[in-house]
Amino acid sequence: MCPSDAADPATELVDRGAPSPPADPALIDDLVLANRILFRHRVVDAFGHVSVRHPASPERFLLARNMAPGNVTAADLVEFDLDGHPVTAAGRKVYLERFIHSAIYKARPDVMSIVHSHAHATVPFGVVSQAALRPIWHMSWFLAEKTPVFEISDAVGDGSDMLIRTAALGDALAASLGAGSVVLMRGHGATAVGPSLRHAVYHAVYLQLNAELQLKTAVLGEARYLSPAEVAAARVSVGSQLDRAWNLWASEVA
Repeated sequence: MCPSDAADPATELVDRGAPSPPADPALIDDLVLANRILFRHRVVDAFGHVSVRHPASPERFLLARNMAPGNVTAADLVEFDLDGHPVTAAGRKVYLERFIHSAIYKARPDVMSIVHSHAHATVPFGVVSQAALRPIWHMSWFLAEKTPVFEISDAVGDGSDMLIRTAALGDALAASLGAGSVVLMRGHGATAVGPSLRHAVYHAVYLQLNAELQLKTAVLGEARYLSPAEVAAARVSVGSQLDRAWNLWASEVA
């Protein structure tokens, strides 16, 4: 760990700025559901988080306070600015890795929601250089032909705790993500983004499932992955059916 990282950023921070107008209660409900859906589907456990860009203030986003996702309620949501400063924490502890969210929202105006997880099946693909995570079925049409991997040592050197605990590391992660929907994080997990909360949750769930299938397939032999043309076709057909998945998942945790 770098000396400058010795202080715990996941602590009581002073709020900055005035709160935005209240977000649509339906969006707040969906963000709470998203936390519980991701927990139910083993994408997050005690750790991990999901956020949404504030619809009335694009320079702000909503993210839970520092807590296990499966326990999040509407009262636990905090507004942040794009530098990672809390606006409505009111003395509550916030996530150390809030900079994942702030940096990506700053770099990608098209992103409306972000999921960060330590989903187990994704980790091997971030640590074995020759094992690229690729779309193995039509349900993972959002994956790139080769999913990028963020190498934290390139940004901060050896000896970090692998966490995105500064704005500079958040910027480096956002650069690795580029214009894609998913970035793996070596020795850590993955981050998925989307043009809506439902997209981001779908991406995070099916990212984990794609990784599980790819690991199982490896014992059988060389896989044939989706071609770019097949990915493009599946994006149109399967990508239009996200509400079917969301409505089922929401009913399971409501």
